[in-house]
Amino acid sequence: MLTIKGKIMRKLILAAFLFVSTMTTNTFADGHGIKMGIILGFTGPIESLTPAMAASAELAFKEASDSGSLLGGKKISVERADSTCVDSAAATTAAQGLVDGGVVAIMGADCSGVTGAIATNVAVPNGVVMISPSATSPGLTTLADNGFFFRTAPSDARGGAILADITKDRKVKSVAITYTNNDYGKGLSDVYEAAVKAHGIKVTTVLAHEEGKGDYSAEVATLASAGGDAVAVLGYLDQAGAQIIQGSLDAGSFDRFILSDGMIGDSLTDKFGKALNKSFGSLPGSTGKGAGVFADVAKAAGIDSSGPYTGESYDAAALITLAMQAGGKADRATVQANVMAVANAPGKKIYPGELGKALDLLAKGKAVNYEGATGVEFTDVGEAFGSFLEKEVKGGKFKTKKQR
Repeated sequence: MLTIKGKIMRKLILAAFLFVSTMTTNTFADGHGIKMGIILGFTGPIESLTPAMAASAELAFKEASDSGSLLGGKKISVERADSTCVDSAAATTAAQGLVDGGVVAIMGADCSGVTGAIATNVAVPNGVVMISPSATSPGLTTLADNGFFFRTAPSDARGGAILADITKDRKVKSVAITYTNNDYGKGLSDVYEAAVKAHGIKVTTVLAHEEGKGDYSAEVATLASAGGDAVAVLGYLDQAGAQIIQGSLDAGSFDRFILSDGMIGDSLTDKFGKALNKSFGSLPGSTGKGAGVFADVAKAAGIDSSGPYTGESYDAAALITLAMQAGGKADRATVQANVMAVANAPGKKIYPGELGKALDLLAKGKAVNYEGATGVEFTDVGEAFGSFLEKEVKGGKFKTKKQR
C-alpha cells in the first residue's frame, strides 16, 4: 500500500508525464516534430550493451535536430521500446506500439531473431524502415523486406569466417562449440564450424544452449567431456554465455574462451577479470578515421563508445536523418527511397559530428556519401560490407589487437 508521501509522489510523476506528453503533442501538432523509434534489448541477455547503443543513436538524432538544418528546422523526438533480444512476441508488440504511435522509422532492433520477427510482422507490412545496428544473422540477407530493412552491421556469413581465421592464427588445434539456440547463434555456429574445419581445426562437439536457465552444469559437463584447446561461446554475455564460462572455470575444464560479438563487453571482464586472459574474439568495428572521430564526438556527449555496436547505432540513426533530407520529407516512403543514396558514393564524405554539414549539402541538392563511424558502404541488399576488430583479453580487460 502506498504511503501519503508515495501517493503525492505518484501524482507528481503523473503530472510530469502528462506535461511531457502535452508538450510532445503540441510539438507534432504544429508540424515541426518528427517521431523516431529505437527498439533494443533493454532487458534480457545483452542489457548491459544497449544503453550506450541507444544513447549513440539518440546523439545522431539530436545532432540533426540541433543543427537547425533538418527540413527547415524540424526537431526529432525519440521513443524507446524494449525488444528483449529473445522474445519475438514481446518485441513485435513493442514495435507495433512504435508504429501505431507514428514513428517515421526505427533504429533497431538488435538481436537477429527479434529483428527478423519485427521486420516481417510489423515494419514491412506498415512500410516502415528499420536499420539494425547489430542483427548479424546470415538469414537476414535474404529476408523478404521489400526494401525496408537495412543493417549497419555486417553478416555473420563473414563474421564467422573472420573468427575462424583468428582461431587458426592463435594456434588453436581443437575447439568445442556452444551456441545460443536462436537465429543468431545457429547461423554463426554453422559458419564458424565449417570455417574452422576448413582450417584443419578439430571440432570436438557442437552444443546448443538456451537462454534464461538457472543452471548450466549439464552443458558444461558435455563440453568438458568433449574437450578441446578452447571452447567457443557464441551467445550473449549477460545470461547463458557468462554462466557457461563460470561453470567451465569452476570445473577447471577450460580456461580459454573464443568469444562471439554478443559475448564482448565490459560486464564480462568485470565479472571474470584476468581469468579470461587467454581468451579472444571478434566483433564488427573499425580503426579508421570515422571510428576515431566518433569516439571524440561521443566522449564530448558523455557516451562511452568503446562497447559493441555504438558506432553502428549512431550510423543507423544518421542515415535515417540524411535520407529524409535527401527526399525533402519526413515520411516513411521518403526514408526508404533515399537510404541507399546517402549511404554510398558518389558524394561528399561525411563523418560523425558533420550531420549539419551533410544536411546543408543535401538541402542544396548536392550528394553526400555517409562514411560515419564504421565506414558505411551498403551491399545491393542494404547491409554493411563492414570490417571486424580482433579482440583479446589482457590484464583482465578487452583490448583491440587489429582490424580484420
